[in-house]
Amino acid sequence: PLMVIKKDDSREVYERSKLEKGILHSCHKRPVSSQQIDSMVDEIETQIFNMEEKEVSSATIGELVMKKLEVDEVAYVRFASVYREFKDVNTFMEEIGKLLKK
Repeated sequence: PLMVIKKDDSREVYERSKLEKGILHSCHKRPVSSQQIDSMVDEIETQIFNMEEKEVSSATIGELVMKKLEVDEVAYVRFASVYREFKDVNTFMEEIGKLLKK
């Protein structure tokens, strides 16, 4: 089984449902269809498994999710606010600035 290395260096078995849950939460009440979400999860999983590693960091998975969530800026910022653990408004604004440059 594929193991995920968490931020605290603990390890847990990869679960597709956790990936789906994070994306669904970010896309809640946004114009992103369930088909788009399924497609994102499939593509992210394919990228993860194509690495052919026994372990993958949660940071790697988070970066892959952020790339896919660029389809909806609000969903992107929602995910980024949790993933990047914004400490203050300035950090939040920096992330929005990066998004606007794209």
